[in-house]
Order: sequence, then structure tokens, then C-alpha cells
Amino acid sequence: MAFVLKAAPLPRDADAVEMMDRPAAPGEIASELRAITRLNRFFGGGRLTVSHVSRLLKLLPADRTATVLDVGTGAADIPVALVRWARRAGRRLRVLALDHGSATLAYARGFAAAYPEITLLQGDALRLPVHPGSVDVVISAMTLHHLQPDEAVRYLAEIDTASRIGWLVNDLVRGRVAHRLAWATTRLLSRSAMARHDGPMSILRSYTPPEVVALCEKAELFDVSVTHHPMLFRQCAVRVKP
Repeated sequence: MAFVLKAAPLPRDADAVEMMDRPAAPGEIASELRAITRLNRFFGGGRLTVSHVSRLLKLLPADRTATVLDVGTGAADIPVALVRWARRAGRRLRVLALDHGSATLAYARGFAAAYPEITLLQGDALRLPVHPGSVDVVISAMTLHHLQPDEAVRYLAEIDTASRIGWLVNDLVRGRVAHRLAWATTRLLSRSAMARHDGPMSILRSYTPPEVVALCEKAELFDVSVTHHPMLFRQCAVRVKP
């Protein structure tokens, strides 16, 4: 008889703190954002968001300017990817890119300088500075895992309230293989001490798809589709409003 030993699930490290969530010098923030941009490109996180947004925007008239709010924009690399897609598709698009950090927004301002369709905003993901239903689509990538469960529920409710037709949350999935790969790739693709610390830590702080479903339900959002993309170590929670 063969015995198969299964590894215990990787527990969420709720007490872990990423260096990016602490006060840091602008140079350290810039190095971290460059690393995140490279990792998004390497693992296809940006392409995943663009593909979901393109499907949501099909619900709008093609000749209307669509509005997208990106919550926790970081380097603004995903807004840039969205605008590039919209230009190729002949779609008029305006993106509001929101982040709470002034050093992060300073970096994003330079990264997105060639894209006037993008407007940068400083604000809190738990108190979005927009009116209910004032943007067509809300997106958020790599932000959910920074939040504790009660904060995550509030964040999901804020995103849902702000969006007119739907929203997308793209984040990491906690797991042992993902943790090892994050450790390896951050050392391969970046020399930033902050990125090398925060990459594996992000996996430890992230949620599993069933946990994201539970967070959505706690926010009274019962029709959210949560899709696991195991090859990308990502998950996407998507809601299309009735």
C-alpha cells in the first residue's frame, strides 16, 4: 500500500508587514515599483486585468468614453497597459489611478507621463474619493493582500459602490509553490532589498480563492465570480452588476 503525505495548507501570516507599508525613502519605493512592474509583466498580471476589463467594457456603447478607476495603482503600469489596449482597439478611455502614497504617485507620474488619458489621485482604498456609481469599472491589483479581513470587506464594498457596471480585483494566491517562486523570481529580477523581502511576504499575506469568496459574502456581494489562474499564481474576483 502506498502512502501519500499531503503538505498542510500554508497559513496566512496576518501579522506580517511588508516594507512598502512602512515609511520608506523615495528611492526605495521606486526600486520596489520597478520590481513589481517587471513581475507583473513576467507573470502576465497586467494582461489578465486588461482581458477582464475589455470584456466588461463591451457592456457599454462603443462610441462612449469609458471610465475606469484603479485602486492602489502603484507604478500605474496597469493603467498604462489599459490605455495602450484602448488606443489599439479604438476605444475612448479615461483612467483614474489612485494610491495613498505621495512617493508612489511621484513615481507613477513619471511612468504615465506620456498618457494624458490617465489622471493620478491620492486617496484611501477604504474611503474612495468618488461618488457612488460615478465610474464605469473599478479595478484593483495587488492591493487586497495588504488588508486585514475586516478592511478587505470594507474595501470590496467601496469598490462595488463606486462602480457602475462592474469591477475586478486581481491578486495573488497563497500557496507553498507560489511562495518559493516569489522568493526565486524577486532575486532573479530585482536587486531591491525591499522587493526581495516583500515578494515572498506578499504570498504569505494573500488570500485563497475560498477566502476571497467568504470576504465577498461578508460584504453582502453574493454574485462575485472568483477565478483561480494557477499558472500565474493569481486570482480574479469579478462582479458584473445586474
